[in-house]
Amino acid sequence: MTAPALTGRAGGPDDAVAGVVPREVVRPGTVEEAAGVVRAAAADGRTVVPVGGRSKLTWAAPPESCDLLLDLTGLDRVVEHVAGDLTVVAEAGVRLADLQAQVGRAGQLLGLDPPEEGATLGGVVSANASGPRRLRYGTTRDLLIGITVVLADGTVAHAGGKVVKNVAGYDLGKLFTGAHGTLGVVVSTTWRLHPVPPARRVVTLELPDAAAAGPLSIALARSTLTPSAVELVGTAGGGARLVVLFESIAESVAGQATAALALLGGGEESEDLPEDFGRRPGGADDVLLRLAYAPASLAAALEALPAGTAVAAHAATGVTYAALPAGEAVEALPRLRAALAPHDGTAVVLRAPDAVRDRLDHWGPVGDSLDLMRRVKERFDPERRMSPGRFVGGL
Repeated sequence: MTAPALTGRAGGPDDAVAGVVPREVVRPGTVEEAAGVVRAAAADGRTVVPVGGRSKLTWAAPPESCDLLLDLTGLDRVVEHVAGDLTVVAEAGVRLADLQAQVGRAGQLLGLDPPEEGATLGGVVSANASGPRRLRYGTTRDLLIGITVVLADGTVAHAGGKVVKNVAGYDLGKLFTGAHGTLGVVVSTTWRLHPVPPARRVVTLELPDAAAAGPLSIALARSTLTPSAVELVGTAGGGARLVVLFESIAESVAGQATAALALLGGGEESEDLPEDFGRRPGGADDVLLRLAYAPASLAAALEALPAGTAVAAHAATGVTYAALPAGEAVEALPRLRAALAPHDGTAVVLRAPDAVRDRLDHWGPVGDSLDLMRRVKERFDPERRMSPGRFVGGL
């Protein structure tokens, strides 16, 4: 029997990407179908925006147009898990939580823990999303060892491999990580896994001033301790809680927790993580920002924020998520970016209410790298049909 032709449906408000409603939505079920859809769109000159679990659609700027929304949730197969090699191959539409459950049965994990519910592997790669354990395991770029993508003309391209030591073509994976669909479509991923640690201990310290976490996180980084995460949750200019997570064999985590209590000058020790561990701050009425800066500049980053701003920081890696009230964000954001600049800092808008979204500069100052990024965009998508305008500098 001949397989039925892949058809789409009309886009509607529920399909909108940062307020832009697509004309059509197509959900392929295989890599070959995805390539065929992109190839047909190229022939017609239509713009394409790929999506997965839709948990991070606001993390990039609104697209200039969206003729075709490519829903990748139909690419949901875990193709191969080689436990002995600590690798797994999975399609872009596989949910991260489902992958963790499957490899977890073999006592393994993918060292990525972004908190967005329903996140898919393709979306994690495209947004370069990560969570608290990035301190121990690294980010998407560190754990992604192979990738399959559909280029703007519908060509299927591969890079990397299934073996951790095979890095051939890895630069292609790095290029597509964090590109928000502007270079092509991620359709399959290959990951390096790690064993699940057998034990954990958690040290928490209440701070009257969140900025006090700055020197403490520096002291932890300079020590011989090896925490999986150092997280700060609280408010700028106000109180906060520092959480230090140790994961290893029982003897190691017990000794490290004791040493951490001494280094921090107090705190409490337990086996349980706080309920808000790793969550992004704020709610739907706030403007959520991701601040990145030199890791030693945590205190300066917190002091640059308006007093009372809810924050959640990866305290030892130079990343803070901040929730500004929408009414303050338009005026506060330029000042914040100016204050972060001396610390190699940036502030990117991840989410904003409709009322202020179009009044905010999503990415902020670009710097000297824009010309290089333009050349890369020209090489991969010369007709600017893949998620046009979503990336830095309107790429």
